[in-house]
Amino acid sequence: MGNRLKELRNSRGWTLERAADEMSVSRSQYIKLERGERRLTADYISKAAQIFGVTASDIISAPGTVAVMGYVGAGAEVEPDFEQVPPEGLEEIELPFPVPDDMIAFKVRGNSMWPVYKPDHIIVVFKEQRKPIESFYGLEAAVRTDDGRRFIKTVERGNGGVFLRSWNEPEPIGPVHLAWIGEIFVTLPPAAAKKAARVGGIQGQFQLRQAG
Repeated sequence: MGNRLKELRNSRGWTLERAADEMSVSRSQYIKLERGERRLTADYISKAAQIFGVTASDIISAPGTVAVMGYVGAGAEVEPDFEQVPPEGLEEIELPFPVPDDMIAFKVRGNSMWPVYKPDHIIVVFKEQRKPIESFYGLEAAVRTDDGRRFIKTVERGNGGVFLRSWNEPEPIGPVHLAWIGEIFVTLPPAAAKKAARVGGIQGQFQLRQAG
């Protein structure tokens, strides 16, 4: 669970020791709470809200950030070799709610998946493919083919293999071999996210892996 303990502590100029004393916990316990390594129980949340002078929802409603790693095609083909996207991504965006750490994002190009997936909409997906391909049949997902193209399509099984179907195109793409499938976590219009700092570190080490 994301939390704002560090933000609130820094806003008051408190050291870790001061915050731990106020919370009536040890320094090591407080560090684990702040980092999310220890679960924030109702009692901890209530105590933190009291010492920082905020509401309980202010403690846990930390915004999330996610790296935008390029584009997915919805009627427009996206070929990463020609995007020249830096390893750390195009940018980092801040979302209006917490998200798990293992998330990345793409922007939609094209309108073949309209009206749900519109151009420039933001698709937040799991960075690693967590399920076998059979789990995605009949579902929309961000995908990467083995020849490097990226799409957002409905994944289907048909004669001869796997096909990618659009809502507004009569014929599916395929058969294709999928190197990676990104399970969709949430879809947002551009106005729902704002640009944050440039990304780096672990989120920048983006690799597409195929689940078995």
